[in-house]
Amino acid sequence: MTIHAPPRHYRGLFREDAAACAVYSEAAGIAQMIPRAVAVPADADDVVSLVRWASQEGIPLIPRGSGSSMAGGAIGDGLIVDVSRLNAIAPVDVARRTVRCGPGAVRNALESHVRRVGLSFPVDPSSGAYCTIGGMASTNAAGAHTLRYGAMRPWVEALDCVFADGSRGEVRRGSPAPSVTPVLRFLAESTRLVAAERVAPSRHVGVRKESSGYGLAAFAESGDLVDLLVGSEGTLAVIVGIELKLTPLALATASVLGAFDTLEDAVVAAGSATDAGASACELLDRTFLDVARAGGAKVPVSEGAEAVLLAEVEGETEEECSRLARLLERSFRAAGASAVSLALDKSNEHTMWELRHAASPILSRLDPSLKSMQFIEDGCVPPDRLAEYVRGVRAALARQGIRGVIFGHAGDAHVHVNPLVDLRLADWPDRVNALLAEVTTLAAALGGTIAGEHGDGRLRAPLLHQLWTAEALARFATVKHAFDQHGILNAGSKIAVPGARSIERVKYDPSLPPLPAAARAALSKIERERAYSRPRLELLAEASAAALS
Repeated sequence: MTIHAPPRHYRGLFREDAAACAVYSEAAGIAQMIPRAVAVPADADDVVSLVRWASQEGIPLIPRGSGSSMAGGAIGDGLIVDVSRLNAIAPVDVARRTVRCGPGAVRNALESHVRRVGLSFPVDPSSGAYCTIGGMASTNAAGAHTLRYGAMRPWVEALDCVFADGSRGEVRRGSPAPSVTPVLRFLAESTRLVAAERVAPSRHVGVRKESSGYGLAAFAESGDLVDLLVGSEGTLAVIVGIELKLTPLALATASVLGAFDTLEDAVVAAGSATDAGASACELLDRTFLDVARAGGAKVPVSEGAEAVLLAEVEGETEEECSRLARLLERSFRAAGASAVSLALDKSNEHTMWELRHAASPILSRLDPSLKSMQFIEDGCVPPDRLAEYVRGVRAALARQGIRGVIFGHAGDAHVHVNPLVDLRLADWPDRVNALLAEVTTLAAALGGTIAGEHGDGRLRAPLLHQLWTAEALARFATVKHAFDQHGILNAGSKIAVPGARSIERVKYDPSLPPLPAAARAALSKIERERAYSRPRLELLAEASAAALS
């Protein structure tokens, strides 16, 4: 179906030209899908108009924030609804420690806002400079400090939602659910679903971070619809407003770096860091260290190290943090660390953590034929299986002849992987598909998930039958149908459409038809400069103007 015009009373931007559609055909992941049109609503009323119209006309909608997502949940064959203009941040309610914002508010902008009154929003993905709060809620996002503070779900107090029929209502913890048809349909099914969850919860036992499937297990425990909607990736409702809980700002921090000669020692040390109350504990595998060295980064450990752990502690005073850091130093040494360094002030901490952020700029400077592709980037396993998972990923990379960089959140046994794919090899697509299949099988065998914090999207939805039981998948399908009977909200994300494949059009594939030049220039700028928070149509206009000058 071709989309030629927006609904009446809609006031935002609406484009159906090839260049505008092309600039929304990609996000931070590997996939490319050309939408039919693009809408950038001016406010929540515009979103209501769009969804009501789409429901009547059978037009699929893809809600989207900054497009920094990895798993393909922000692209699709339909109408892109870019909510980035809904970015207002309200004054902080200091007494209640809450703040309201639009889904397009950027995470670090919100954090700066709440820090002015001595509070913090502690969910901190590495993309915080450009990811949106709506996107974080949609994927149950997490970050380095999840070890202490948890993922997104418990920090969401309320969601202002537009449901699939165009109805609008606020879903708030501890309050009755809105009396709108999609919610009432779900509530009619909820007794049966909750009973099934109590017998066999839809969760991976021992896994500490999960953004796969729907949050039915959390809903069954709390009875709060918020817990189901967080992590639903725009497939159940379009979020137009969010209320977040906040926490007091950490007054002091200190960090510890430990080098380990075996992965097993590093896993033991990560467990001790967790038990000691560390707020963060990051893993840098030797694959990461090798790339960092090759790119000229200063790596303060010997070349024999199999892994490095970077841990942070928080406290009321610098003295308290120093004491906690020294306790952590002793626990690292007891676990077998070959070297340990402490950073007890802000300057030294910054220098220490620069290593964690060294990979991305180095990867961007590699041979242009090598593309860093994120498609096995979100595996999370029970902590006692972490070493097996890292070794298994290394072996899978080697079998496919693909170099890779492995790092992640050791305290949560959550591993990010950047495979470096050589596009000069004729069979590179076969190697990519084989690697995804092998790592998915590995995660399933270890009782893990392939979506710890980035969501299922279109990338992982066709693989969920390997990770979830048939009963859990049936419950997920029931949830989707109750909220979205006609399947117009982000179809293909979370619940795969028949015949879908995980990897179809890879945006790096040189055989794909070229995008309009201005759109390709804008997308290249976004990827090169991490400019995801810039409005896409603005970047497109700049690229078009530059081409004419």
